[in-house]
Amino acid sequence: LVFLLGQFHLQRFVSSVKSSKEKPKELSSWLKTFGRHLQQKSLYALGISSEFQLGVDDTLHFGLDAYEDTEKPRGKAVFHHKFPDHDLKVEAVYPGHFVDTTSNYWDVPFSVAVDLASVTTSDSSTAYHLSAHYTSGSPKQFENIQNQNDRVPPPTLLPGLAFKSVFSYRKKVDIWRSEAKKLKLVQPYDIFLSNPHVSASGIIGAAATTAFGDNSARAQVEDGSPGFFLQASGIKSSFLADIFAPVSFTAQHGNFQRLFLDLTRFQARLDFPSGFKFLSAATGRTHLLNSQNPAIQTILPNATLSLQQQIVGPVSFRVDSGITVDLKNPDRPIHAPEPVFALEYALKVLGSAKAVAWYFPKRQEFVAELRFFET
Repeated sequence: LVFLLGQFHLQRFVSSVKSSKEKPKELSSWLKTFGRHLQQKSLYALGISSEFQLGVDDTLHFGLDAYEDTEKPRGKAVFHHKFPDHDLKVEAVYPGHFVDTTSNYWDVPFSVAVDLASVTTSDSSTAYHLSAHYTSGSPKQFENIQNQNDRVPPPTLLPGLAFKSVFSYRKKVDIWRSEAKKLKLVQPYDIFLSNPHVSASGIIGAAATTAFGDNSARAQVEDGSPGFFLQASGIKSSFLADIFAPVSFTAQHGNFQRLFLDLTRFQARLDFPSGFKFLSAATGRTHLLNSQNPAIQTILPNATLSLQQQIVGPVSFRVDSGITVDLKNPDRPIHAPEPVFALEYALKVLGSAKAVAWYFPKRQEFVAELRFFET
């Protein structure tokens, strides 16, 4: 299969119009100004994507994107192999395009990643993920920058080789699940969202990273104590190990069958990204109950909330947001730094698929996508 894709950079176009010093008063002048902005070549991109089925379990994907404002096109190759209980993925990009935690974009001259992950669908199961990542060349900041003051590339994008392993155990428990019968001869808009329930799930795991080269600095963070950390002298290398534990809670009302308000879904997730950091703060410091003590700030988990509500038929509204607790700000200790709003349209004929339109107010970005068999 070969696909030809075109892209129009809406955010860059809007920024160009806003920054323009021209203030046309007549409709004809406004249309000419509008047309001149549309002629900017940097607003457009052309991409070619091809996919080859090498066998029953092997897929090879190639992609090439050309931008008028860059010297060279972006190339990407992905090989995917399905084992009986594992997935193998090999990906190479030249140059790579990455985004960091502060929403800054970076170009990496060359990047290769190999991932092997176990596959399981059981509610109570163990899993592991092994990966190797190699980057070459100095990362450069892309034009679309959200934080102008932060110009230091993330350590994970610096040249070098890194090996990472993750082992985890997952457990899911149904607190309550409705036994009420669904409407007869009425197919739910989404079969995965047709059972009212209340459930909780949790994962506990351990992760270890060994890095060689400039990216060995990935293990160094501001407080200097991210889990168990070792660094060799005389060679750019480091070893980092830590434990983590996300916990989630889900509650759903409605079968998503009726025309109006037949789906209300709430999800909450707590992430403890560093178990060693949490334990050292909880056991090694005193007076944690004092909100003025910075120790309690360091052990607070990352929280994410999600609320979905059916509006009419297959259309539902959804809002996702992280929750940040800042005890140093007594006037506003809890706030949502970056909410995301979405409209979902359930594709009923496919059983469980949806078209989603996302809007990110802080980034002023709009994204549309198709999702299949998402639980």
